[in-house]
Amino acid sequence: MAKAADIELIALTKRYGAVTAVDGIGLRIPAGTYCCLLGPSGCGKTSTLRMIAGHEIASDGDVLLGADNITELPPARRGTAMMFQSYALFPHLTCLDNVAFSLKMRGVGKVERRTRAAEMLARVEMTSFAERLPAQLSGGQQQRVALARALITDPSVLLLDEPLSALDPFLRVRMREELKTLQQRLGISFIHVTHSQDEAMALADLVVVMNQGRIEQAATAREVFNRPASAFVARFIGGHNVIALAPGGGALGNGVALAALPTSARHVAVRADRMMLGRPGAALPLSGMVRSVEYLGATVAVGLAVDGLDPLSAVLPEAAFFADPMRPGDGVCVGWNAEDMHGIA
Repeated sequence: MAKAADIELIALTKRYGAVTAVDGIGLRIPAGTYCCLLGPSGCGKTSTLRMIAGHEIASDGDVLLGADNITELPPARRGTAMMFQSYALFPHLTCLDNVAFSLKMRGVGKVERRTRAAEMLARVEMTSFAERLPAQLSGGQQQRVALARALITDPSVLLLDEPLSALDPFLRVRMREELKTLQQRLGISFIHVTHSQDEAMALADLVVVMNQGRIEQAATAREVFNRPASAFVARFIGGHNVIALAPGGGALGNGVALAALPTSARHVAVRADRMMLGRPGAALPLSGMVRSVEYLGATVAVGLAVDGLDPLSAVLPEAAFFADPMRPGDGVCVGWNAEDMHGIA
């Protein structure tokens, strides 16, 4: 396998006519990192991946792999490999020949390329399917073949464009476990584009949240979830209440003190599972009404309406909720501990 290497993006920009899809981003991904580019449709994550792969030409900026500037190199000479969202397997070739195809294009002899392809199929546990055509495989099996085909070129970085989006929910969870295990075994970097927060949180050593062509935050999954860098990140990652501060800060205008927050903060983020609820008259600073109740198994999500604030939510353990269940329309008191507030721009 190729030696793992850092990958660095320097002021990387992509324009399509008058539209700037990627706006001068900078990012360093250490060797051996599982990195997820996360964001809504149109945020620039796929354009970024395709510029790393060489399938899109950068308008400005550079892509470095280790000590090499690969910005102008064709895809086959970059030391990267890409697994496409559709898997892009040749329907008329067997699994073995699909995996061996790139070696054939490089002039590797038939015996050697088929031997190496068989070894790669064994690595993804697809040996018994070597002579099947793609149409005879399940979605998860096709994904494994596409992985083997990408990895046979010994890349330093594997690029994955929404690799799990076509799978059913059960298989998606299983395959993300396999992807993470494979990445750790190979020791190379995986850069994985997704719009699924759960997928990114489960897989990534480095989560890169993108919005309108820029990077809003790049950090570990735990850091992104517990200390979102912006209101956009807090809302997109989910699991947070984002509350706008009154002009001048100091309080929400309803008795919740904010003295511990930085003066630059324009919003407060509070995790939904850190919210405290009580019946009317409880010693909590906000009063409101229950909007909705959703039973989620281990937890219950309670939607809340508080005058002057956007809709809030609280997530309670199942046992705690059913010890004193609430219904839509019930009055409620709401609060949180000061240490659970996170000030954001």
